[in-house]
Amino acid sequence: MIRYARAGDHPGIDDVVRAAFGRGDEAALTQRLRAEEDTLFELVAAEGEAIVGHILMSRLWADSDGLYAALAPLSVRPDRQREGLGSALVRASLESAREFGCQGVLVLGDPAYYGRFGFSADHARDVSSPFKGLAAFQALPLEELAFARPLTVVYADAFGAA
Repeated sequence: MIRYARAGDHPGIDDVVRAAFGRGDEAALTQRLRAEEDTLFELVAAEGEAIVGHILMSRLWADSDGLYAALAPLSVRPDRQREGLGSALVRASLESAREFGCQGVLVLGDPAYYGRFGFSADHARDVSSPFKGLAAFQALPLEELAFARPLTVVYADAFGAA
């Protein structure tokens, strides 16, 4: 079942994120985004009370009137990977982002994986950010003209990007 995360889920989310990445950096990022109130929303894949997957969307500051989001991190417990949970979380998060009024979403991730959902470096070509120029920097417009003109975005301080 995919649902919005609750405060009681945080320890389980941290465990899943650490296990998925094999380190604590992404779990610490999630904690900082929460602490600095930069989280738009978090979704979890839950089986009963057990958290088996997680995705977070944080807000971006853009030189545009619209709302933009950063997708990071996406985590699935290692023993549950390759079962479609990650894809289900991405799809659900994109639908929620639309409901929140986001015009577009940016991600720094595997182009082959995120390309399946419509993310592309081409959409991000006119986006100025600390990650511009990286092959993994991709965008997905949720509204038709979201990335039709040059756009500058600033990530939350938690990302440590200047």
